[in-house]
Amino acid sequence: MTLRAGRDFLAIPGPTTVPDEVLRAMHRPAVDIYDGPLLDLTASLHRDIARVFSTKGHAYLYIANGHGAWEASLTNVLSRGDKILVLESGRFAVGWGEYARRLGVEVEILKGDIRRAVRPAEVEARLKSDKGGSIKAILVTQVDTASGVVNDIAAISQARRAAGHDALLMVDAVASLGCMPFEMDAWGVDLAMAGSQKGLMMPPGLGFVAANDRARHAHRTADLRTPYWDWTERESEGHYLKYAGTPPQHLLFGLRQALDLLFEEGMENAFRRHRLLAEATRRAVAVWSEGQALTFNISAPEERCDTVSVVLTPGFDAEALRTWCRENCGVIIGHGIGDLSGKAFRIAHMGHVNAPMLLGTIGVIEMALGAMGIPHGAAGVQEAIAWLGQQVGPTAGAMTATAKR
Repeated sequence: MTLRAGRDFLAIPGPTTVPDEVLRAMHRPAVDIYDGPLLDLTASLHRDIARVFSTKGHAYLYIANGHGAWEASLTNVLSRGDKILVLESGRFAVGWGEYARRLGVEVEILKGDIRRAVRPAEVEARLKSDKGGSIKAILVTQVDTASGVVNDIAAISQARRAAGHDALLMVDAVASLGCMPFEMDAWGVDLAMAGSQKGLMMPPGLGFVAANDRARHAHRTADLRTPYWDWTERESEGHYLKYAGTPPQHLLFGLRQALDLLFEEGMENAFRRHRLLAEATRRAVAVWSEGQALTFNISAPEERCDTVSVVLTPGFDAEALRTWCRENCGVIIGHGIGDLSGKAFRIAHMGHVNAPMLLGTIGVIEMALGAMGIPHGAAGVQEAIAWLGQQVGPTAGAMTATAKR
């Protein structure tokens, strides 16, 4: 006997749930790729992807996942033998750096900790010691989904300025774009990249890169450029060349609808929705942690991101919990990856997600903790419910009107 009938809840940090409206937008016949509305669609998507990154720079669309966008970023601005500084705070910036190393770039990792954010002061100190300016670029994630950390990109950019260094600041926004503020121009980010399958509510398959004038200037002399990723090729007049071949038109139809949904909600409203759902999750986890069998991976509350909560499980087998949730209730939560493999589970709260979806997910986790006899504080879900109710309850004006009646 299980409770799994009905639609599964996908609560992993990518791919995330795709809205029905996006699926419907993709379910249509193919059109001419050389003329007509598809050309206007491409122009609108380039414009609006730049808008989501908050940049006046140029946006590029690739038929690729986030790892492809990593390679597109690196090959367009770096040359063989260049040196880069990778800021460690989890798995993914280091993984991006490994891609650079395999391309012939010298990689230095500024050691961090999987349980904390990058320390801007350490970045400033390292850049100040680079007297000859040998470091050409800095790689960092805004959110690392392996650790659940959020890095302060504005502060890291300020550290670079304070050091008087001109290295390019390159940011992986895969797990934050569309969910949390990302101010590319205001923060002084030179290049940012992301993928379609997380906050942008799309299936995997599209990668995005945004570049400012400094990054495009570096592109002119970069010798890692290859035909598929090359920005110069993609800035050509021919529509066919903007995708280095046949456009992924059904993904483009879906992306147009996804962006329209995001803009209809309003970016600030989407950010607030993610903040509220993330905090509700954190409040539930905090209650559960009273049993001392689980705890937050990120130790400092202010460094926990708003898109995924990573929960360490020193007191039990995280995979057994995941299996119970999936097989008994159809709730699919993320597994620990990298150094946290088998030692953690991850609750995603990003993209097309609302309060019932989030409360259903954490409700099943709390049910699993009880069913499996795992020590935990009681009523974590109730704490999340009460807090959300306080945040989105009736306005003061409405309450006054009710009182008068």
